[in-house]
Amino acid sequence: MAGHSQFKNIMHRKGRQDAVRSKMFSKLAREIVVAAKAGLPDPSMNARLRLAINNAKAQSMPKDNIDRAIKKASGGDAENYDEVRYEGYGPGGVAVIVEALTDNRNRTASNVRSCFTKSGGALGETGSVAFMFDHVGEIVYAASVGDADKVMEAAIEAGADDVISDDSGHTIITAFEDINEVSTALEASLGEAESVKAIWRPQTGTPVDEDKAESVMRLIGNLEDDDDVQNVYANFEVDDEVMAKLSAA
Repeated sequence: MAGHSQFKNIMHRKGRQDAVRSKMFSKLAREIVVAAKAGLPDPSMNARLRLAINNAKAQSMPKDNIDRAIKKASGGDAENYDEVRYEGYGPGGVAVIVEALTDNRNRTASNVRSCFTKSGGALGETGSVAFMFDHVGEIVYAASVGDADKVMEAAIEAGADDVISDDSGHTIITAFEDINEVSTALEASLGEAESVKAIWRPQTGTPVDEDKAESVMRLIGNLEDDDDVQNVYANFEVDDEVMAKLSAA
């Protein structure tokens, strides 16, 4: 159980610092609406909805907002969102995957393409970069739940595939189809996770220098600013010296 993108933590921290709260809540609400419409509006009977609600709570989304999103979905007056994945290459040949929930595919495709073009990258066909990533489950716990050995033991017992522990917390990786089973087992031993979600995990990284890394981060930031974009993943990596500079920025 080893190995992870060395850039993950800095992107996570910067995302937390830069996120506009209302925009973040809007995206979380959209995921709740889609999850509720895809199954029953009862989280105990709908695993995707349960995960969406837990992630919203982890971001301190008010209960009223969560309840409103569920009622909107069950009332039948919610927009119909399509789940769309875009793939392409950013600065330095970095592979990028963009996940969106949209009620207008033409608008979203145009906006995403524009972000890639302005960054010097190019939007590709679906499947053009996904083969360089693994679609897996990611379960995140705060460092306070215990030391690395405790979390590793719990993860192995739960059937997880990988654990990354550092000062910022613990990230547990599991097969996509095992997300619910593993997260339920971990909740019994470690308590409620900070987040549980499916992610695209790079199989290998594309090395970039500081300038290219900053360009890729701008691309990711511009994509995440779009209301329709839910998640962005990239396979770039930098050396320790560049990471230190970017962390301090």
